[in-house]
Amino acid sequence: MASTNNNNYYIESDRDSGAGGPGIPAWFAGRHVLVTGATGFMGKVLVEKLLRSCGDLERLYIVVRQKKGRAVQERVDDMRKLPLFEPLLKRNPKALEKLHALEGDTTQVAMGLREEDQRLVQENVSVVFHLAAGLDWRASLHRATTENVVGTKNVLDFCKGMKKLEVLEYTSTAFCQCGEEVVEERVYEPPFDPHRLMALCDMFDERTMESIAPMMYGKHPNCYTYTKAVAEALAAEYADDIPMLIVRPSIVVPTLRDPIPGWVDTLNGPMGVMAAAGKGVLRSMMCRAENLAEVFPADICINAIIAATYKRALQPRDQREVIVYNACAGDLEETTWGEVLALGRKMVGVYPLEWTVWFPDGSIRTNYWEHMLIVFLFQTIPAYVIDFLLMLIGQERFMVRVQAKIKSGHDLLMFFTMRQWKFNNRNGRDTLWPTLNAKDRETFFMNNVLPVDKEKYLERAIFGTRTYCLKESPGTIKYCRRRLRVQQVVHNLCVALFYMGLVYAALQMASPYLLQLLPATLRERTVLMAATYSS
Repeated sequence: MASTNNNNYYIESDRDSGAGGPGIPAWFAGRHVLVTGATGFMGKVLVEKLLRSCGDLERLYIVVRQKKGRAVQERVDDMRKLPLFEPLLKRNPKALEKLHALEGDTTQVAMGLREEDQRLVQENVSVVFHLAAGLDWRASLHRATTENVVGTKNVLDFCKGMKKLEVLEYTSTAFCQCGEEVVEERVYEPPFDPHRLMALCDMFDERTMESIAPMMYGKHPNCYTYTKAVAEALAAEYADDIPMLIVRPSIVVPTLRDPIPGWVDTLNGPMGVMAAAGKGVLRSMMCRAENLAEVFPADICINAIIAATYKRALQPRDQREVIVYNACAGDLEETTWGEVLALGRKMVGVYPLEWTVWFPDGSIRTNYWEHMLIVFLFQTIPAYVIDFLLMLIGQERFMVRVQAKIKSGHDLLMFFTMRQWKFNNRNGRDTLWPTLNAKDRETFFMNNVLPVDKEKYLERAIFGTRTYCLKESPGTIKYCRRRLRVQQVVHNLCVALFYMGLVYAALQMASPYLLQLLPATLRERTVLMAATYSS
């Protein structure tokens, strides 16, 4: 990955390099660390980074629940096999021996841990990273409250009993303050009292809560941003008892360089849109090309989380102010959605996806009705045609379901892509960064990787999505490129025929009116010629 270590981005001087503290790896040495949400995208990157760059920590506990009939150990074994951990295991085959999985669930009291595990954690852990959250924007308010508000309360209550706790980091989202023109790095008043919201969920069932949800959301587009805003306020209530900080990532995208450039294992967000467009099933999206794409590579985000946690631990334990970091690009690296689209089209040609149903040629639009027309003509109708053909040959139908999911995801994402977001990120850029020593700045890079080679980054991000998310072999790339060229010829021919058909239909409909505009003699000759031709 081409990047430049430009001194203009270091914001450093001789007097501040290494200011305060022993350095991040040295501080973590010998400590017991707890991570919730470790099986998620960001959680995996955090676990890998801690084990690789803070390898002298004593033990890393992760809270894992059973999911879809899979036992905890199965899920952890699957995580160990990920390509993300290959560089770590090549350097230190025993690195994962420090990883200790605890069966639990943050939505339960005491995180659902067994009594012996509760004692183990509360007697030894001194650092907690709380990343567990319900990320489904389409979930019910009842479920989102249980996962994001009740879950956070359970973690905080449990951590109050930790004898050695020095710092708790809570990961929120930069989009939790949807009504603000500029999101500052501070705790805001919640859109609803956290305790009343949890009480309502205890009183009413999921259906009842869903009926009142639209009235409660206000400026929030969905349950995710709403409950994360409420959970932030709840976390701030514990500042008297727990030394904590809040980190708000923006849209997290594939890794920039560490440990594998372009690594990602989720299709949430922009990479899901890229995959749908690359498969040819997404033809239109509501988005303003001139708006800045507020995206943040996962490895830089995790570096910010670790560094901010370290800094908070060096501050007085009884400091009651909750420090907030907006983990986002801000004005350090500005990229518009239009740039992302242009580069994405180019890179999809370099790394075309397998089993594309049509040549990928989607576009972004700002007119809703134009967007809906394109969706109807080039997404909805083809989906029904494909499912009908699949039914005729006895295969399982899926395209209509896929289009329904795309529409649902698009309708939620539209709120974010049609607005210009502004985030203040001075705490990380100007306050946190100068306090790190030179070695930590290299290991936990944040400011010193700018400017980024955007084309190279997006190329690796799309390759990573293709390889790690969609599980498509690099060996099929050449074949996919040849097929894509054929699809492009067919696509262009179909587009030409489509517009020719529209012009012909328009002329047929307008021909009686056009004849009236001709002189009488010429009109009679034209009618006579048409009659002779038709006979």
